[in-house]
Amino acid sequence: MMKSKSILILFNWTFGIVVFSDGVLNLFRGNDFGFGLFLIVLALLYFPPTYNIINRYINEKFNISVHYIVKVSLGLFIIWATLAVGALAEGYYPAIW
Repeated sequence: MMKSKSILILFNWTFGIVVFSDGVLNLFRGNDFGFGLFLIVLALLYFPPTYNIINRYINEKFNISVHYIVKVSLGLFIIWATLAVGALAEGYYPAIW
């Protein structure tokens, strides 16, 4: 049980860092400042310390918690949006592809 939890935490950190870095790429080099800022804010949900703060706040205000299915669905949306709209999709970084 402990090993699977540490793998999930590692996956959250990795995905959060990838989304955060893509947001920074869109923010400074891409053509869409708002989309980059949007990705940076969404990436905060995948970092465990900020996820705990956000989850605690939502639990206090609305008496619900952020389920992992919401994080998976949001992750799929982020991947789809990044590959469809972001600076990577528009060819600002040809060396990455």
